[in-house]
Amino acid sequence: MDPLTLKIRQTYDQLAADFDAHIDDKPHNAYYDRPNTLSLLPEVEGKHVLDAGCGPGKYAEILLERGARVTGCDLSPRMVELARRRNPNGGTFFVHDLANPLEMLGEASCDVVLCALALHYLRDWGPTIREFHRVLRPGGCLVLSLEHPFFDYGYYNSGAYFDTEEVTATWTGFGTPVEMPGYRRPLQACITPLTENGFYLDRLLEPRPVPEFEQHDPKHFRELNAFPAFMMLRGVRG
Repeated sequence: MDPLTLKIRQTYDQLAADFDAHIDDKPHNAYYDRPNTLSLLPEVEGKHVLDAGCGPGKYAEILLERGARVTGCDLSPRMVELARRRNPNGGTFFVHDLANPLEMLGEASCDVVLCALALHYLRDWGPTIREFHRVLRPGGCLVLSLEHPFFDYGYYNSGAYFDTEEVTATWTGFGTPVEMPGYRRPLQACITPLTENGFYLDRLLEPRPVPEFEQHDPKHFRELNAFPAFMMLRGVRG
């Protein structure tokens, strides 16, 4: 495991309990990312969904309630422990680095792959997208939520838009502040890994927060209605 990936895992292990305690109602997650990402999912009842980067299992909880069969994975052992605790009666969860092959999943074994706010921890998306393609059945869909590249360019004060750059953000919304590393990349680098690896781009969503967001954080509600911080993509496996 490279040093940056190890740092990401250690940081998520450190903040896992606070993350889990806030995930149900933290505005950017509960009233911005989740409702918009879920809007791109097909009907999942009776379907096998891979929750790639499952965190403490909130998406898995929703998917299981909708009748899906869920397999979840996460880089952080502590997050996987919390996902199992949140979903004691359903779902299979395991520790996994998305930079590596999904050897525990067979070819064409999934109907949907959901990967929410996780790919920015990888420099090279190609091998991961190819694995998503491999485990999806023909016609299956991949739903991604991402940091919006235009937002990140300004947030990190980048002077090199076309580069993929290592960046660090200070997170203060989950209790004790932590320094979270990751990568910033241009829009093209978010789309071409899908189109070059067997997917066609079906939807691109620049989301707005749902009304409940305003009750919790009116400042960011106004900002997110003026300029997006996240972006959602849906690709269909050819």
